[in-house]
Amino acid sequence: MTDAPAGATLPAPQDKPEEKLAYRLITGPDNRAFCERISDALAEGYVLHGNPAAAFNGRDVIVAQAVVLPLAVATADAAVATAVDRLDSDENLDAEAFEGHA
Repeated sequence: MTDAPAGATLPAPQDKPEEKLAYRLITGPDNRAFCERISDALAEGYVLHGNPAAAFNGRDVIVAQAVVLPLAVATADAAVATAVDRLDSDENLDAEAFEGHA
């Protein structure tokens, strides 16, 4: 931990920028405000993930749209690929240990 110079103030925890979530499911009534929330997420770097969903609650149409950060998806995909590569290249694996598993 480094000490701040005399007279300097350290940022309060609430001043720290909030880290973006890798995945968000945005829901709400099917109206302009919902579309603005999706547009804002796209402007922040999120991309649409999957198809939107819609349901009727007896009064309003409620919609949902998943959005993801592309870097988070790429990072997760790379981690999975690395794990698969390690499994494929492990010469000490006993093939019988996986018998019966897909």
